[in-house]
Amino acid sequence: MTPVPQVSVRIADAASVDAAIESRFSARAFLPRPVPRTMLEHILQVASRAPSGSNAQPWKVYVVQGARRDALVQAVCQAHDAVAADPSLAAGFRGDQYQYYPRQWVSPYLERRRENGWGLYGLLGIGKGDKDKMHAQHQRNFRLFDAPVGLMFTIDRVMDAGSLVDTGMFLQNIMVAARAQGLHTCPQAAWNDFAALVLSQVGASEQEMLVCGMAVGYADESAKVNTFHTPREPVSTFTHWLE
Repeated sequence: MTPVPQVSVRIADAASVDAAIESRFSARAFLPRPVPRTMLEHILQVASRAPSGSNAQPWKVYVVQGARRDALVQAVCQAHDAVAADPSLAAGFRGDQYQYYPRQWVSPYLERRRENGWGLYGLLGIGKGDKDKMHAQHQRNFRLFDAPVGLMFTIDRVMDAGSLVDTGMFLQNIMVAARAQGLHTCPQAAWNDFAALVLSQVGASEQEMLVCGMAVGYADESAKVNTFHTPREPVSTFTHWLE
């Protein structure tokens, strides 16, 4: 069968496309319900239509489930506890990793970051200075928020910043395609602080760099943390119309 040219495809239900995008959020509590491999393969195949410079398609994905997932979680949680006890260990676990966040936050990004952090912690009853609870909540990242599936994304170190942009578009496609299948996700930069350990655990080569991780599964709709939704700036704030 001759495929229909992409330029000729018509979107029959625009509202569903919008809903998939707008209902995407960072879920932080998942059910133990397994996700079929066929569903994950479909999502990754759809997401692979993401654009990339010169069609380089620089992304690589490691899907961790079952015993491999549990081993990764255990190793990184132990490392996270070790760094809390001795911060000098952090560099060894991080390895030669790109800088995700700015070294110094400035306005308006600093205010947005604080609003996000204290909004989440306030919902969970974690007070400022409560280091034990903050540590435990941060470690939820490394437990994949109990999701049965973890995705670890890498690119080859020979690639440059543009490939991070390309992989970001691939990530967004995954998250939207997951919504179409009734799944939720949580993209996670937190894993980058343990990149050297993660890469070793998943069997990545020395030529690869961790981009980020992602939890995938069925969100726990009864979990209080999943009622937390971040605000977005109005279009007028970030758009300049030139006519």
